[in-house]
Amino acid sequence: MDRGKSGSKMHVLSDANGLPLLVGLSAANVHDSLALKPMITGHQTRHDPYRGRYFKPQRLHADKAYDIPHLRKWLRGRRIGVRIARKGIESSERLGRRRWVIERTMSWLTGYRRLNHRYERHPRNYLAFLGLAAALCCYKRLVRLTT
Repeated sequence: MDRGKSGSKMHVLSDANGLPLLVGLSAANVHDSLALKPMITGHQTRHDPYRGRYFKPQRLHADKAYDIPHLRKWLRGRRIGVRIARKGIESSERLGRRRWVIERTMSWLTGYRRLNHRYERHPRNYLAFLGLAAALCCYKRLVRLTT
C-alpha cells in the first residue's frame, strides 16, 4: 500500500486455467486485501439441477498481501481452501507454481493498449474496457478450443 500513490489497481479472479472470471478496479492507495471479499461474493456459482449442487471455488491461491487472519477465517467459513503464503514464515517460491497462471492472465489483459496505460479519466470507462478485454480473452480461448 502506498498512501500517496495515484492511479488504479486491477483485481482479477481467474480459474485454474487462467480464464478471467471476474475483474475489478480499486484505487492504487487502497490495500489489496480490501478487494478480496467483494470479488469472492461477486463470483456467481453455477447450479447443476441434475445433481442438485452448486459449483463453488474450492481453493484460493493468493500472495502475501492477503495474509490477514480475518480473511482466512472468512474464507474457511465459506468452505474455500486457502493457499496464501504467510508473512515472515513461508517463501513465495512455492506459490509460484500456481501463481504464474494469474500473472499470465494479467499480462493478457495488459496486452491491450487501452489497459496498459490508463487513458480513461473515469473509472467506470476503464472498468468497462477491462471487462471487454476479459471477454475477449475468454472468446479467444473458446475459439482455440473449438477449432
